[in-house]
Amino acid sequence: MSIFGVEEAAERLGVSARQVRHLAANGELRLLARGVIDASSVDQLMAVRRGSHRRAWAEATAWGAVALLSGFEATWMGESQRSRLKGRLRATTAEQLVERARDRAAAGRYAGHTSSRARLRAETVDLSEATTRLGLAETAAVDVYVAAGELDALVARHALARDDAGTFTLRATTMDLAVVEELAQGVVLAALDLAESLDIRERRVGIDALDDALLRFRG
Repeated sequence: MSIFGVEEAAERLGVSARQVRHLAANGELRLLARGVIDASSVDQLMAVRRGSHRRAWAEATAWGAVALLSGFEATWMGESQRSRLKGRLRATTAEQLVERARDRAAAGRYAGHTSSRARLRAETVDLSEATTRLGLAETAAVDVYVAAGELDALVARHALARDDAGTFTLRATTMDLAVVEELAQGVVLAALDLAESLDIRERRVGIDALDDALLRFRG
């Protein structure tokens, strides 16, 4: 595992050491020990931000954006909130959307036995079908959404171990999983996940799909 000190992470991100500590406290960077940052979490944040330092939307707002772009009403938001968000989305680029919606879930990678794949997908919200609709081949990797309150029990039940090179990605959210399940039927959520990838092709597929969704939204 590659690691950075706080100062090195700050230099790579173009922010202050104080801001790095703030990002770690908020879970946007993975703190391994006092003053030690997981390098892969720095690379991931750089991929999402693309040099910008805009503040992420609140989790409910991020999910509202996914809902509106997917043709749903985001009923957990007030009418005035939805109206403001619609205005923001009409002026937002795909890259900006990726950055602003990053707090919809906290993603962690794990290693686990291959026998857990099917069971884990059945117990969570799996977006592999939407990913294939975007033109990417199905892989053995697991990338799913889980309820934040059930994450620890899920990890223990499937004997998963935190591993930044692992093939199990668990995205923990406080949004109602029934809502996430509904939104997963479209491609916007899968496109956001792909657009955060460090893989150039996956990122391009995600950005292109988000561009299309934003264009349709603007009418």
